Parts: sequence; C-alpha cells; structure tokens
Amino acid sequence: MKASLGAWFHEVQKAEWESSADVKKSYSNASIVSSDRVVFNIKGNDYRLISAVDYRRKIVFVKWVGTHAAYDKIDARTVQYGNQADSK
Repeated sequence: MKASLGAWFHEVQKAEWESSADVKKSYSNASIVSSDRVVFNIKGNDYRLISAVDYRRKIVFVKWVGTHAAYDKIDARTVQYGNQADSK
C-alpha cells in the first residue's frame, strides 16, 4: 500500500484541480461525496482514501485511509482523521 499511496500523493501534489469535475478527469473512479469530499480508490480498490479538497486554496486534506471493508463502516461525509467515532 505504501507505494500506491506514494504514487497518489505525487500525482495529487501536481494537480491543479479547480472543481470536482477536474478530479474526475484525473481519477474517473473517484467518488465525489460532497462539494469538498472525494473518495479515492487506492491499490486497485483494496483501500479507500477520503479527502477534503479546498479547490480555492489548492489544498487536499487526507481525512481517512483504510481498507475497503473498514470504509463500509464509516460515514465518508463526516469522518475525520483518526476519529472512528463517525462510524455508521
């Protein structure tokens, strides 16, 4: 997973996204959850990464990373980094 996350990080670091439509152009399999939340599939969908994107400032915040099975137990719209209290 480390290599897959590293690859995602380097791609996102270079991205110039201005909207969720730009994210979808780069990552067609990304799920747009809300105006700022995006879920990325990592390592062939073995893992999920939930981010909050500030398009105006061009900042991507990682909110959560975990297995696909663990993802099914949380709410992607509200989960915060390190906080499992947001479970469904």
